[in-house]
Amino acid sequence: MKTIILSTLAVTTLAFAACNHQPAGHDAGHNDSSATAHHHDTAPAARDVTTVRPQFIDVAPTITTAFKGVVDGYLQLKNALAADDDAAAAKAGETMSAALAKIDASGFTAAQKKIYTDNEADLKEHAEHIGKNAGNITHQREHFTMMSDDMYALVKAFGGGQPLYYAHCPMYNQNKGAYWLSESAAIKNPYMGQQMAGCGAVKELIQ
Repeated sequence: MKTIILSTLAVTTLAFAACNHQPAGHDAGHNDSSATAHHHDTAPAARDVTTVRPQFIDVAPTITTAFKGVVDGYLQLKNALAADDDAAAAKAGETMSAALAKIDASGFTAAQKKIYTDNEADLKEHAEHIGKNAGNITHQREHFTMMSDDMYALVKAFGGGQPLYYAHCPMYNQNKGAYWLSESAAIKNPYMGQQMAGCGAVKELIQ
């Protein structure tokens, strides 16, 4: 029994170490070779984070306004999950669904429309699932993982109406990791919640 307890403690210690001491280049596929992990509510130094500019600067104002509503709903959802609040997360999912319904894709150029339609259906599906799953925060987080990939693609293309930080949690889903977007450089992990709120690293600043 003593051996089992000691082994469990060792695994827990290693898990925390994995979060707090990621090696450089851990996620090279996401352009983060210069990123450094941050574990407290402090902004990272500018040299530690890659700055990304949106691909399109000629987005129609009506679309920009509508998409800002989607981003706002996403950030509400992220904050709700970070606070372990499944009811608020469900409400934010509904907010996102309503905001997505207001986007008129006819206002996009051909290139812009392709990027949007490549992500639109999945984004709507994830928002709907999250909205219908109050009481099941594990399921909400599963959909938030995939939703964040769609949102990242869209924000990189069209911007988010404000600076957004792209952050990574190395421990979620049995250490497979997951990403999210945040309005703040301070790490408040939506996947680990209050259990490990400061686990993660800022990778990019999109502005």
